[in-house]
Amino acid sequence: MSPSKINVNDLTYKINPDLSTVDWAYVCELFAKVDWRKREEIEIEAAFRRSSWTLFIYKEDQLIAFGRTVDDGRYYAVLADIIVDPDFQGNGLGKYLVNALNEKLGDNYHFVNLTAAPGKGDFYKSLGWKKQSTCFIWPQGPKQLRQHTEPEEAQGN
Repeated sequence: MSPSKINVNDLTYKINPDLSTVDWAYVCELFAKVDWRKREEIEIEAAFRRSSWTLFIYKEDQLIAFGRTVDDGRYYAVLADIIVDPDFQGNGLGKYLVNALNEKLGDNYHFVNLTAAPGKGDFYKSLGWKKQSTCFIWPQGPKQLRQHTEPEEAQGN
C-alpha cells in the first residue's frame, strides 16, 4: 500500500498539548506499526510527561505522527520517538517533526542528538544532521546490538 498524500495545511499540529487527551493505546499501535519495540501505555505516557517538548500531528481526529525531546535544560538534549504512521510517510511530516522540535530547543545546548531507526540515517543526513563519531550505546539486547552498532561490535570484537 502506498502512502496517502495529504495537504499539510489540513493537519492539526499540537505542541505540548494536554497529554490527558492523547490516545495512548493508539500511540502504542503506531510504535508497533513502525516495528519498534513494544511500548506500554502507562509507561509511554509517563515518558512523554517527563519530556520538555511534545508534538502531535493529527489528520482530522486521527493521530498520524508525533515526537518529543528530552533534555537537562542546558547541556544535553535528545530528540526521541519521532514516529510517522507509514500510511502517511512521504508527506514531509518527519522533516516537520524533527525541525520543529529542534527549533523549540533553540541554540541553548552543547549537544543535541538522536538515535535513528535502522535504515533512516540518510533521512536525518538530508536534514543536515551529522553522524557522531564518539557516541556509544549500552545494548539492551541482541536486537539492539545488531541494529544499532557497527558490524564488528555486533560480533563482539
